[in-house]
Amino acid sequence: MQCPNCRSKDIGKIGVHQYYCWGCYIELSIHQNRLSTHQVEEDGTLSTLDDLFTEEQLMLDQRRIP
Repeated sequence: MQCPNCRSKDIGKIGVHQYYCWGCYIELSIHQNRLSTHQVEEDGTLSTLDDLFTEEQLMLDQRRIP
């Protein structure tokens, strides 16, 4: 899997269908073949970054998911 934001492949798994990009420090989650991106705020809450990407960029091919 590759980060849609920074294109890094340095992705760590942090939960069921949840990943973290060590390149740009965003959280990624997968639901129904669609990637959701979130920024972790200072207080620990998540802010969506999905509006920065096209729908095509957020759709996943199942063969690429670790």
